[in-house]
Amino acid sequence: MALSARRLSGWILTGVSVFALFVVGVLVIRGYLAHESGDLAPSKADYRIKEVRLQEQQSGRLQWRLVADQAEVFSREGKTVLRKVTITIEEPDRTWTVTGDEGDLHDATKDVEIRKNVVLTGSDGLRLETNTLRWQAKERRVWTNDPVTIFRDGAVIQGQGLEAWMADERTQVKGRLRATFAERPPGRSR
Repeated sequence: MALSARRLSGWILTGVSVFALFVVGVLVIRGYLAHESGDLAPSKADYRIKEVRLQEQQSGRLQWRLVADQAEVFSREGKTVLRKVTITIEEPDRTWTVTGDEGDLHDATKDVEIRKNVVLTGSDGLRLETNTLRWQAKERRVWTNDPVTIFRDGAVIQGQGLEAWMADERTQVKGRLRATFAERPPGRSR
């Protein structure tokens, strides 16, 4: 009987050890996957939201739409921090889409800053790449002080910064400019 009790206690100890290793393994794997999937680390945000979708309509027509994988709302600062952001702006004659890895939305002013791998594309064929792009809602102004590269109809323009005023449809590429123009195909006019 003493031998079988010793054997039974060995099996119980082995079972508990295997179970403990299994639990630790699951926790380690979940932590690794959460880190790899871009889940936010603990923060002091008032709210954390996954899959954010905001939009504004005027007279039944979509004005803009913001989609983000994740958002953290900081009520005291009046700011929402976004991850994997896409903003679509619809105007009567064209559509703009801006994407970036992260950004901030300032609640009171509706000003937006998009950062890291920022790409702006227009339905008219324009593409702009930069590291940071800011939108000032009140003045309807877009700007960056970072290097910009603009692509359109075979032309590539590079500069140090950009400022655009939507109301005037006026854009200024700043700094020293570099422009490359592709040759137009035969038979195609301006």
